[in-house]
Amino acid sequence: MKSPALRHVLTHLITPLLMCIGMGLAYMGAFVTPEPHHMPVAVVGAGPEAKVFAQTVKDAAGDKLDVRTVSSRADAVALVEHRDVTGAYVPGADKPELIVASAASDMGATAVEKVFTPVAARQGTPLKVTDIAEPVSDDPTGQGLFFLLIAVSIGSYASVAAIGAAGAALSVRVRALIAVGTAAVVGGIGALLAGPVFHLAHHDLGTLWAMAWLYSAGILLIGVGLHTFLKRWTTLAMMVLFVMLNFTSSGGLFRPELQNGFFGTLHAFWNGAGFVEGIRSLLYFGDDGIARNVWTLVVWLVVGIAVTGIAALWERPGRRALAQAPDPEETPAAEAEREAEEETEESVAV
Repeated sequence: MKSPALRHVLTHLITPLLMCIGMGLAYMGAFVTPEPHHMPVAVVGAGPEAKVFAQTVKDAAGDKLDVRTVSSRADAVALVEHRDVTGAYVPGADKPELIVASAASDMGATAVEKVFTPVAARQGTPLKVTDIAEPVSDDPTGQGLFFLLIAVSIGSYASVAAIGAAGAALSVRVRALIAVGTAAVVGGIGALLAGPVFHLAHHDLGTLWAMAWLYSAGILLIGVGLHTFLKRWTTLAMMVLFVMLNFTSSGGLFRPELQNGFFGTLHAFWNGAGFVEGIRSLLYFGDDGIARNVWTLVVWLVVGIAVTGIAALWERPGRRALAQAPDPEETPAAEAEREAEEETEESVAV
């Protein structure tokens, strides 16, 4: 290509075009066609009759449901509270009951209600739906936590570009300390949004802030470390890791049983899922399962520390001095182009 300016523009278009493809594949693949995939449900009853009924429901649903039987309503409530099942059906000649927890997943509760409403109708009785964990009135669908995840994530990965571009002359250690401090501020903003501003959280704001800090610090440290090696491509890497794969697998809109196997698998260990499910446990389920979610965030933080440590070794003083030595052959135009690349990296991230 004869024109360096045109080649420069086309090169920089690669990143947004790849983002377009990636976002389309990720969001449309995860959210366009939600339907149950091995959604766990329970049927209350003992003896052969209950097992036959459960098998009948399973046969009718196919791979959409995984059906188990439990002996009592109390056992069913416990399973729903622990989020081991999405819903539990209690047969009854007069008033069959469906037990759900919409705070765990409003979409999941709706999906399981659609499954069992026709079952009750065939018995000629209306279905009673009992919601044992409803979201707060300020967040009636329970999806506010997903948008909190988005806010904290954007504050985190956009800060990576700012630290990488503006802090290029600083050592990795200093950049890492800035990242940790930035994570504390991002976590504080998240806690303010969740508490006083939008009232998603009516208690335990301190713990919510700590979890937001853990989540944000992991992202920031991974980004600071990756920037040493990827430079302006760091933005694309961060978008893939913490937007395309992260938001879609978080369970904030659809829990894994309403998604395909790929996103359902990511939900088991990705940091966004750890954050969303951890906050749900904190706010609605008496901390049940929160330890596992916190450990998920800790593991991602450790990964961030490891990546940053590798970057620090790579940028040893001798190597860094060589890398930052001025190039006598660099023209003013080339220097301006290099500075524009740094500015573009930060702009695209934000």
